Amino acid sequence: MTSTVETLAWRDDALHVLDQLLLPAQIQYVVCRTQEQVADTIRRMQIRGAPAIGVAAAFGMALAVKTWEGPAGQELSEHWMRCRRLLADTRPTAVNLFWALDRMQKLYDRVSGQDLEKIREATLTVAQKIYRDDVEANRTMGRNGAALVPDPARILTHCNAGALATAGYGTALGVIRAAAESGKNVHVWVSETRPYLQGARLTAWEMDQEQIPYTVIADNMAGTLMRQGKVDLVIVGADRITAKGDVANKIGTYQLAVLCHYHHIPLYVAAPLSTFDRSISQPEQIVIEERPAEELSKMAGVTITPAKAQVYNPSFDVTPHALVSAIVSPVGVLYPPYDRSITRAFDKQALLEGSPSQEV
Repeated sequence: MTSTVETLAWRDDALHVLDQLLLPAQIQYVVCRTQEQVADTIRRMQIRGAPAIGVAAAFGMALAVKTWEGPAGQELSEHWMRCRRLLADTRPTAVNLFWALDRMQKLYDRVSGQDLEKIREATLTVAQKIYRDDVEANRTMGRNGAALVPDPARILTHCNAGALATAGYGTALGVIRAAAESGKNVHVWVSETRPYLQGARLTAWEMDQEQIPYTVIADNMAGTLMRQGKVDLVIVGADRITAKGDVANKIGTYQLAVLCHYHHIPLYVAAPLSTFDRSISQPEQIVIEERPAEELSKMAGVTITPAKAQVYNPSFDVTPHALVSAIVSPVGVLYPPYDRSITRAFDKQALLEGSPSQEV
């Protein structure tokens, strides 16, 4: 965001997390001084969005070492693994969480034999680098994806894939931001995104911050808008992308993809490479998180369903790769066949990074 509001920030030896449960009414931060507090903010969705969760988890592991009062060695390693499991168990679908934990693990494996202060310094350094890299990747993605946006453009987006879902700037909203910054005339259709209303509460708030024209719509209005010729493209973020390009994203994305296919409207996905899970090739392999029934059966604390109503509340769905027009990544725009273009993207990233560097 170009405003001074940050999704998360490391200050005064603590992770400060913007409480997204209170937006747009209040801007308030949760101060996390322990890994347990970081895990709680992720579990409660005070921080959400796959890239942001990954960054927060990295800082959570840095806090796990910072707050350790025992000696370095085996006891610290056992503590480290307990903290890793704690954070890994918060939300199962967003692969960025596990990517960040794996990256912190590789760092810890290299420095675990050093003294405690050096381990603390190293873990915090890498967590801060993960934060900076995410912001830079999002800005690069925005520039890459802006070329896909016509001028003028009526863009429909779902959930929140903006600065609030990342360390800064955003994925899908990053593309929209970059298009607007380049001078293109864009208008954004913001789907409310039931049941958590990430669109109505968060994406609309971000559009206000950036002064980008937008209109909030009910989720079930998308098809009518498309039939009326009022949508030029749909762009969304992602929580996990398979090796073949199948996309797990906020529940409701799949039906938008089907509608786009029927109405011949492109559906674009914007995601950093940390969102790709090349270890799986089938959509059925993605674990879909189910959220508490109360998130669907209540609205603003008021029960809106019969007391005995059964509730099914999956947080994500999977869009088959055949319905995805292109994937915007930090190393370029990927097109079908995705198994090939995704492989090329990682090869290109490896060349850009050169030989593996020591991060301490």
